[in-house]
Amino acid sequence: MKKTRLQLLVFVLVLCGCTKKTSEIIDLPRGNASSELIQAVDSFVAATQTRPAAPDSIVLHSVMVLKHGEVLLERWMNGYTPEMPHEMHSVSKTFTATAVGLAINEGKLKLTDKVVDFFPDKLPAKRSEYLNAMTVRDLLTMTCGHDEEPNTRRGDSVDWVEGFLAWPVVHEPGTYYLYNSVGTYMLSAIVQKVTGEKVLDYLDTRLFQPLHIERPEWAESPQGINCGGWGLRLKTEDMAKMGQLFLQKGEWNGKQIVPAEWLKEMSSYQVPSAPSGTRFEDLEAAGLNKDNNEWVQGYGYQMWICRHNSFRADGYAGQYIFVFPDKDAVLVLTTSSSLYQPYIDLIWEYLLNVL
Repeated sequence: MKKTRLQLLVFVLVLCGCTKKTSEIIDLPRGNASSELIQAVDSFVAATQTRPAAPDSIVLHSVMVLKHGEVLLERWMNGYTPEMPHEMHSVSKTFTATAVGLAINEGKLKLTDKVVDFFPDKLPAKRSEYLNAMTVRDLLTMTCGHDEEPNTRRGDSVDWVEGFLAWPVVHEPGTYYLYNSVGTYMLSAIVQKVTGEKVLDYLDTRLFQPLHIERPEWAESPQGINCGGWGLRLKTEDMAKMGQLFLQKGEWNGKQIVPAEWLKEMSSYQVPSAPSGTRFEDLEAAGLNKDNNEWVQGYGYQMWICRHNSFRADGYAGQYIFVFPDKDAVLVLTTSSSLYQPYIDLIWEYLLNVL
């Protein structure tokens, strides 16, 4: 019996390798949520609407819960949908740090490389000893030595790299933590310098395509460098895939796409930390300590250490990828929130025990 034209077309596609392998994860697999999980998420959502006092607010956009690699529950609220990309703000930093790790794995740079060596044409006329000492690792851990964050990303008149390098380095690099988004921009600039590709392009074939993340948008500086510390836009499920990649120690569809040791370093305690805009010497006066604040638990490489044996990627206004290795679970939230610690306190109160 002659094959039909459709059968022949399928046969040719298979020979050409043009069909998708059924074993590949494109969308995350779905499972069934327990009644306890459903009730807990319902209670959490209700609490975000009723517990904060005006004028503070928590406006949830999405919630996604994964367990053992399956999406057990997903909610969309306030006009947001599964296909809608969301501004990641500082969750972008985790993706930039991943690019750094891949470049290190390919032998293109080292943690101990000096920042000044990448930009000899952009250095100030006088270079301090501390500026000369600053390393890639210092940028990753936000211990590059500034006493206040450089404001060089404002406007088009200043080259952001030149502005960063000209900013006073007051503390010995590696000894003083200060939240520093422009330092993450420098990591993006370094990756672009050593690979010849913007971070977005560099990650496309190495991370986004293997995870079946549709090529996202990423804002750039006037100099054509991805902002690194902010500006990435992803869907909620894209965020969940990144969290699951950490649980799977960098393996995806049977391939090691990110070195396991790098993801471990990113998500492990590297340096003591403080909330954005807060210096260590001000923590006690502000009443902040490890018992009541999620931003003083320690910092990895562009990721925050959390209580309850967890860690997170964290973005302004409440964009979170929480990873719970002990529970083999991931919790993703996108939000517009004027609250931070009270928001996370609700997560611990309502969701921790059902993950």
